[in-house]
Amino acid sequence: MTQLSGPTTSDALFTRFQDIFARIAQGSIDRENDRELPYEAVKWLKDSGFTSLRVPVEQGGSGVTLPQFFGLLIRLAEAESNLPQILRVNAGYTELLLERKDDEDTRHWLSVIGKGETFGAAASERTNSTSNSVTLTPDPDKRPGHFLLNGEKYYSTGTLYADWILVRAHDNESDLNVLIKSDTPGVTRVDDWDGFGQRLTGSGTTRFDNVLITQQQILDRYHVSQPRRNTIITAFYQTVHLATLAGIARAVQRDAVAFTQARTRTFGVPGQSNPRENPLVHRVVGRLASLAWSAEQLVNAIATAIENVHQARKAGTAKPEDYIALDVQTFQAQQVIIGQVLEASTLLFEVGGASATSDKRRLDRHWRNARTLASHNPATQREAAIGDYHLNDNPPNERFGFSYA
Repeated sequence: MTQLSGPTTSDALFTRFQDIFARIAQGSIDRENDRELPYEAVKWLKDSGFTSLRVPVEQGGSGVTLPQFFGLLIRLAEAESNLPQILRVNAGYTELLLERKDDEDTRHWLSVIGKGETFGAAASERTNSTSNSVTLTPDPDKRPGHFLLNGEKYYSTGTLYADWILVRAHDNESDLNVLIKSDTPGVTRVDDWDGFGQRLTGSGTTRFDNVLITQQQILDRYHVSQPRRNTIITAFYQTVHLATLAGIARAVQRDAVAFTQARTRTFGVPGQSNPRENPLVHRVVGRLASLAWSAEQLVNAIATAIENVHQARKAGTAKPEDYIALDVQTFQAQQVIIGQVLEASTLLFEVGGASATSDKRRLDRHWRNARTLASHNPATQREAAIGDYHLNDNPPNERFGFSYA
């Protein structure tokens, strides 16, 4: 596993992964058209150490800062926006471990990620109400500390590619998070994600049929009625989406430039012409570049804010209001970035005529992927939470399935 031997710059980090990003980008359109799941690309990222960037060097990772991590994530999303989504849970679980007490169990799981193994999630369900129907029951053979896991999840993002699955289940006591190997007998992973965007993320069904687990595989217990507090995880997970959107905006700018530079026809102009010299096209590309730059700068700002709170937590100086302010700042960035990237992915088609809609170019994937990402966490709900905070000092009141101090 390649490791960084000391402080690194973003340029050095990008150089380390530049060839992999280029290889990933080269096959992105064919994968989209053929629904070819990017197993090979995920393996490249595992083998290169990308999936363990935030893991401390002592546990086999690179120990990069959050701004460095999100800067690289933007570049990966520029190459292929499915991949940051595939690795989102792995990144979030790494961050969760970094927030936990530095004990033997925490170091063990960080070392697992440091070796290149990755985590997916089976958390949400496609049912008529928000619920957790996956059950954990005592082993019928009465082996001490053994249980059976049964049920079905949907939106299992990244699980098709993962070595481990983080499962939300419940028993007679509470809801809980369970870790299982993805190849455990009784686990079935299905590529039935039917979204019109982010088609290759493996966000479909995972089934558990009498999966045997031990007490050691229970990560924690939680209560869904309790808001998530005193953690950077909400901001972190949302910023993964925002970094992916910023990468899509970079890809839009890239493809608009490449498309325009190769064109020799302009609507309404007889014979050959040079669209790249057209002031109207200049305006479109200028707008695309501005939108991409702005989205990236907002992600950089939020990444720095998360890093500051992370460092304060390590120093024991982080206050509850710091976490609340961080969530609000992240939600505010969400409101802006979503609009910018959706505008860019639509404006892209103004640099060309009907030829820009060719399936061979698959330029529509940028809008479809951006729209799908923007739909994961309701921006309207977040906007209302922002207003309530500024008007009434009420913190965001979202609830998720992890327990925190």
